[in-house]
Amino acid sequence: MRERRFSQAISEGDGISVIADVGDAEAARAASAQGAEALTVRGDVGDLRAVTELPILWRAPGSPTEAALAGAHAWLVAVEDAGEDEDWLVRQHAEAVGLGLDCVVEVRSEEQLELALERLDPEIFLLSARGDVDGDALSQALELLPDVPAGKLAVADVGASSREQVDELERAGVDAVIVGTQNIAELVGDVPPQI
Repeated sequence: MRERRFSQAISEGDGISVIADVGDAEAARAASAQGAEALTVRGDVGDLRAVTELPILWRAPGSPTEAALAGAHAWLVAVEDAGEDEDWLVRQHAEAVGLGLDCVVEVRSEEQLELALERLDPEIFLLSARGDVDGDALSQALELLPDVPAGKLAVADVGASSREQVDELERAGVDAVIVGTQNIAELVGDVPPQI
């Protein structure tokens, strides 16, 4: 059975964890060197295991089996992808967990979060912006956060691009944030502030 290293990476240590959204092995190598604690990929990016030991969240289309075969440690399922078939969510979650993957459940609204808790009771939530609502993604994720039960992990996918945004998420209690590969060291907080 595969190690559950993704949840460990984002729950251990002090402060918020930075997860780098990478598109190739070079970006993965750079993110690892700059202090990212995990990676997320949206498609096949080659053999990431050859360049990094960081845990990988699979966000590409396909099944949990495909994610496991690609070497991922975690798999993302979006509540909105289930449509009216709530049992689909249960099947996808069960398949991922059965393969030893951490299953990260993406929610974009209070209704989706309630459905995920009722049907799956997942360990990790990905709080994403709702595309049909005005307002910034950071505020939308922070509105969902109080509804995530204690003991669950909350990951924000809000396009954070500054240390101030990462700090705001951390103060609110978010466990991890997904960022692009630019300035990861600055977002992690390893770079001293410029004066």
